[in-house]
Amino acid sequence: MKANRFIERFTEYCPEWLVETGDPVGLHIGTLNKDIQRVMMSLDVRPAVVAEAIEKKIDLLIVKHPPIFRPIDRLTTDDFQTKMYADLLKNDIAVYAAHTNMDIVPNGLNDWFCELLGVENTTYLVESHSISMKKLAVYVPMDYSKMMRAALANAGAGKQGNYEATSYTLSGTGRFTPVGDANPTIGDLNQPEQVQESKIEVIFPATIEKKVVTAMLEAHPYEEPAYDVYQLDNSPIKYGIGRVGDLAKPLTTEEFIQHVKQAFNLEGLRVVYPKRAKDMIRRVAICGGSAEKFYKDALRQQADVYITGDVYYHTAHDMQETGMLVLDPGHYIEALCKEKMVELFNQWKDEEDWDVSFFISEVSTNPFSFK
Repeated sequence: MKANRFIERFTEYCPEWLVETGDPVGLHIGTLNKDIQRVMMSLDVRPAVVAEAIEKKIDLLIVKHPPIFRPIDRLTTDDFQTKMYADLLKNDIAVYAAHTNMDIVPNGLNDWFCELLGVENTTYLVESHSISMKKLAVYVPMDYSKMMRAALANAGAGKQGNYEATSYTLSGTGRFTPVGDANPTIGDLNQPEQVQESKIEVIFPATIEKKVVTAMLEAHPYEEPAYDVYQLDNSPIKYGIGRVGDLAKPLTTEEFIQHVKQAFNLEGLRVVYPKRAKDMIRRVAICGGSAEKFYKDALRQQADVYITGDVYYHTAHDMQETGMLVLDPGHYIEALCKEKMVELFNQWKDEEDWDVSFFISEVSTNPFSFK
């Protein structure tokens, strides 16, 4: 199996266009133009993770946190940070990162947090992307209609809410006269021809236009297909970072704190108690990573509690005045992505009959301990 085929499937689920501006996702080290047999998922790339990958003979390392988040000015093996890059290259281990796109994508990390905490009826905390819709109309001989609809659906066209492979078909007559160097599938040179054709219409997000048009051209029997692409004024598809939703059963503040500790298997966490505390926790906002900047959005969404990592001292003062509880369980709760992503990888393996093994990194990259 080629690494680029795996990443193609990965980006169908977690596309790179979903990232926040300036987020350096994608391939960081090595090449995807190679065969792979062993893939490992990790939260971070640290020297201990690299050593683990070498020991396990890993070909491709998938991580959430980009290993080269800021430019490096020297690549020397005397420095532990840059030595690990050299070790990865020496052992032909490619590294691919998915960061904020994993936070934003539906059925991504923030949704998994909500599942773990029992938060229901969720929506995004802050809108991040608004993707316009387009429509493709293509004309094919009736005998090719079924094949064309399948090709368009496989390319991702026709997804509407909880429905897939939606399309509309009209029947009519196509007319043409092959001339010059034409090599017609149907008919003869210089002879007028008419064919019973289907007009197939599908909608799709603008981000996959190239993929949909390419799939249509590859499936079409004609050397010069007739088709149209329209920009639609339909409501765009919206994506957002973070999640907010409701607990099935309200909890007291202390009950909820213990619930979070138990869910994430934490020895402790930082708590910002509001000066005007609420009696019960009903509505929960959460955003993994360092997302303190969204606390006002949590307030706007009427959350009783906001959960995020790495809260800054002075920001905590501001939070304290709001009446909203804030919990900082640390950045490392994002390690949940390791097991959840490998579950997805194995699902894709079964669907596509891949000959590849997936591993969860066993190294804890959490730099903090509680004493």
